[in-house]
Amino acid sequence: MKAAIFKEPKKPLEIVEVAAPKIEKDDEAIIKVASCGLCHTDLGYIDFGVPTFKKPPIILGHEPAGVVQQIGAKVTHVQVEERVLIGPITCGNCFFCRTGRENICESMMMIGNNIDGAFAEYVKVPARALIKLPDPLPLRESCVISDAVISPYHAVKERAKVKLGDWVAIFGCGGVGINCIQWATLAGGLVIGIDIMDHKLKLAKELGAVGVINVKTVEKVSKAIKGITGGMGVDVAMECIGNPETITQAFESVRAGGTVCVVGYSFKSPALNAARLMYKEIELSGSVAGIIPDYYKVFDLIKNGRFKIDQLITSRYPLEKINDALDELRRGEAIRIIVEME
Repeated sequence: MKAAIFKEPKKPLEIVEVAAPKIEKDDEAIIKVASCGLCHTDLGYIDFGVPTFKKPPIILGHEPAGVVQQIGAKVTHVQVEERVLIGPITCGNCFFCRTGRENICESMMMIGNNIDGAFAEYVKVPARALIKLPDPLPLRESCVISDAVISPYHAVKERAKVKLGDWVAIFGCGGVGINCIQWATLAGGLVIGIDIMDHKLKLAKELGAVGVINVKTVEKVSKAIKGITGGMGVDVAMECIGNPETITQAFESVRAGGTVCVVGYSFKSPALNAARLMYKEIELSGSVAGIIPDYYKVFDLIKNGRFKIDQLITSRYPLEKINDALDELRRGEAIRIIVEME
C-alpha cells in the first residue's frame, strides 16, 4: 500500500510503498482509509521533535474516516463494508475507563503515535475503537469529527462546563477553536473569538460568535475583552492554540471566579499569577480528546443541522501532496485540511 512515512524531525514525509497491515489478533480490524485530517500535533512531531511513542519510522495521521475492510474472528459490533471513524484506543478496565473518563485511560493508545496511523491507504486498529458513521453523514468530510469536533465538544461540555449566558473567550479560531465556538454557542454561551486572521474571525461570527478580536489591532487582549463584557471579563476562557503567551492572556481575561480551560498542547509552561489564582478563585482545567458515547450525540447534532461541518474543511490534498498540505498547515491560514487517499 501507499503511505506517508515519518522518519525523523525536520524532514518531509516520504511517500513510499509498504506492506499492507494484516489481521494478527481476533479483536483487530483493518480500515480502508478514505480521508484523514491534518493536525498541529503532526507538526509537533515533524517540526519540533516531539517524540512519538512508537519510534520512527512511523505512519502519522490520527483523524481518519474509512470503510471496514477486514475484521478478526471475535469482532461483532462492526461488519465489513461499514463506514467508520476511529475513536480512542482504551483498555476498558482501568480506574479511568471504569469511571467514564476513558479519554485519560492509563493505557491509552493513539494511532499515528503509539501505532501506525492513517496517512496511508489502510490502517489496523483494535476494533473496539471503531464507531459506525451514520449514513446521512458524508464519509470524507466526517474524518474531522474524530478529533477537531469531538475534542472541542468534550472541552466545552465537560471541562469548561459552559452554561447558558456565560461569556466565553475562545483564543484561536483554527480547526479546534472554531468548533469550541460552535459548541459554546450551542450551550448558550456568549462567545468572543480571538485570532490574528480576519477570515477566521469572519467565520467565527458566521458560526455564532457575538464578538471578535483581532489581536493585531488591540493594545491588550484582556482589556479589549473587558470592554465587550462590561468590565468584568469572561466567565470562561478557552485556549485552543498551545501557546504559553495566549494561555497567560486567557488567564488574565477571566473574571474573579472564572474558569480557564487549556485545550491546545504546549511543551512550554505559561506565566500565571499565583496570587490572582488564589485570591480570585480562578479555576484551571485541561482537556484532551473525547469519549466514545459523545460521538453519538455529536452525530445527531450534525444530522439535525445544529452543528456545521461543511464550512470547516478549507483544503483537500491527495496523499502524494501531503507535504504541500503540511506547508499550508504551517502557514496557519486554513481551518481544517484533509488528505484524501483516492
